[in-house]
Amino acid sequence: MTSMGYASLERELKQRTSEERPKIIAAISEARAHGDLSENAEYHAAKEAQSLNEGRIQEVEDMLSRAEVIDLTKLSGDTVKFGAHVTLVDEDTEQEKKYQIVGDVEADVKAGRVSISSPIARALIGKQVGDSVEVSAPGGARAYEITEVRFG
Repeated sequence: MTSMGYASLERELKQRTSEERPKIIAAISEARAHGDLSENAEYHAAKEAQSLNEGRIQEVEDMLSRAEVIDLTKLSGDTVKFGAHVTLVDEDTEQEKKYQIVGDVEADVKAGRVSISSPIARALIGKQVGDSVEVSAPGGARAYEITEVRFG
């Protein structure tokens, strides 16, 4: 995982424990004050929110405890590996795409971050500028040419 991904998980954990948790506890207390809990929809909704929040807190704590943070500033080279920013050109449409290869937890395709275990990242690992790669995608196989590999 990158240090950015680790920091993002830490922020989420802090937000869930210091902001969300107290809000949910307050909502449960308020709903409890309304009386009969068996038919109190607000109470049941607040308890459900509490369950989801606590589950996510446990999940994030687990990810943070097992995380292996890789310092991207120390990475360099000509070949694609974890942390690389890769520029590709679709060989059919000539459309340019830019991706960074990151850990599974921090992947966000819309932001240009693809998981190291994704089909496109697996196809790119070990390749260099000028290499052509074929990626099996849900819409069929796509061919890309690597035009840039950089780190940092």
